[in-house]
Amino acid sequence: MAKSANQKAKILYIKKFLLEETDENHTLTVNRIIAKLAALGINAERKSIYDDIETLREFGLDIICTRSRSNTYFVGERLFELPELKLLVDAVEASKFITGRKSLELIGKLEGCTSKHLASSLHRQVYVKNRIKNMHESIYYNIDKIHKAIADKKQISFKYLEWTIDGGEKVRKNGGKYCENPCALCWDNDNYYLIAYNGKYEKFLHYRVDKMAEVSILDSDCEFGPECGQFDVASHAQKHFGMFGGEETSVELQFENSLAAVVIDRFGKDVQVRKVDDNNFLISVNVVVSPVFYGWLMGFGTKAKVLGPVWVKREMGKNCKRLMHFYK
Repeated sequence: MAKSANQKAKILYIKKFLLEETDENHTLTVNRIIAKLAALGINAERKSIYDDIETLREFGLDIICTRSRSNTYFVGERLFELPELKLLVDAVEASKFITGRKSLELIGKLEGCTSKHLASSLHRQVYVKNRIKNMHESIYYNIDKIHKAIADKKQISFKYLEWTIDGGEKVRKNGGKYCENPCALCWDNDNYYLIAYNGKYEKFLHYRVDKMAEVSILDSDCEFGPECGQFDVASHAQKHFGMFGGEETSVELQFENSLAAVVIDRFGKDVQVRKVDDNNFLISVNVVVSPVFYGWLMGFGTKAKVLGPVWVKREMGKNCKRLMHFYK
């Protein structure tokens, strides 16, 4: 019976051999395939191997034959090309919110998308020095629940954690749960954020997903305000610096020409740039004014300047004075 079952699986084993062991530089002959099948207790004739390979081709597997005295076969085009896999491995390795154990699991699965010979080249990918990885495996299940709640337009509840000075964690609101209307998930500055609409404050709030615990999908439907009708995730994230909250306003900023690339990276290629003189340009953009926004500008020193509105300009000056006083 076992032999019969294996015999029925012959074509599946041939597919497995070709996917796992072949690529442009590593091939299999029909004789080698027959020998590998024999080791599994499966008898096969050359003609049946040819027929099976042709069936796999018709099914969509890109099996390429190099004709010679002894024809050789390998899988050509795959679901993912090697450069694509390297890119995905880079993202997993560099991602702070993915735990070390889960990183190894994901990379192992990505390696299964190419031959075992090429899989070894994925090990040499990006290793970020002293990269701090998240310690909570629950983040993956939380993300899945949040996605489902967004799709079903259901409210969620959760506890929210914060770090203590001794490296531990404590729950905010004395252990009480938050109840929010989930709108979208956003990956910003190496962290996953939940963007939720809060009906009490009539505005959008942000929560780090890796700090959320005991996430539950509630039976109650989401309660969205009129602000949610035109909600756009990309535009929302672009206005927020570090996903910090604050007052959204139109600001006019002046930069030295050397910062043109930085400005375009931050606000996109569609940002309207106006020439001031041979050395400077200015832009008008909508941003959420927050401490992180001021800190971003301070990082450019005298190469960036707030022109308006007046209250933003004054607050920028106050921040600079406070910083100078702090270091006296």
